[in-house]
Amino acid sequence: MKLYQSPKAPNPDRVVFFLRAKGKLDAVEMIDVSIMDQEHKTAEYRKLSPYAQVPTLVLDDGTAITESRAICTYFEGIFPEPNLMGRDPKEKALIEMWDRRIELMFFIQFAGWFRNAHPMMAPLEVPQSPEAAAKGEKAARAMARRLDAHLATHEFVAADRFSIADITLYIGCGFCRVMKWEPHKEHEHLGRWYDAMTARGFAKA
Repeated sequence: MKLYQSPKAPNPDRVVFFLRAKGKLDAVEMIDVSIMDQEHKTAEYRKLSPYAQVPTLVLDDGTAITESRAICTYFEGIFPEPNLMGRDPKEKALIEMWDRRIELMFFIQFAGWFRNAHPMMAPLEVPQSPEAAAKGEKAARAMARRLDAHLATHEFVAADRFSIADITLYIGCGFCRVMKWEPHKEHEHLGRWYDAMTARGFAKA
C-alpha cells in the first residue's frame, strides 16, 4: 500500500496519526506530495486522485481511496486493534456523531477562516473573502467553547474512550496555530484534554 500525503497538512495528518495510534505506520509506504507547490494538481497525481485530494491511499491492486475518514475506515477494517471507531452500533454511532461535529462545525469552519484570511493561501483561494473569513472564525470559536463545555464532564470526546474523534479534534486544535490561535490554551477543559492526548504519543514522529 502507498499513502500519498503532505506532512503537516491536517487531513493527511489525520490518517498518519490514526495509523500511529494503531502501531501500523510501518505497514504503509509514505509518498510526500507538496500542496504548496501544487503537486496534487499535476496530471500524474490526478490519475490517482481526480479531484486533486490529499491524502490518497493506493492499494496493492491499484484501487485508490481518497477522503481521510474513508482511508481511516479502511485501516480500521484491516487493522482492527486497537479499535478506534467503535465496537458495537452504539459506540460506532457516538464516535461518528462527534467526529462529524468536529469536522463540520470546527474543522471546516476554521479552514474557511484560514483559507480566506492567511496570506499564504492567497494563491490557492482566489479571491479571498474577508466575509467568509469572519464567518468561519466566529463559528470555529463558538464550537471551541461548546467542545470545552463537553469536555468538562468527559475524559474523551466520544464513547468514554480514545477514538478517531479525539484524533480529529487534536489535529484541528493544532491546525489553529496557523492563525495564531490555540483554543486549547484559552479553554481549561479543552486544555486538559489536549495535554492528555499529547501524552498518548500518536502525534509524535
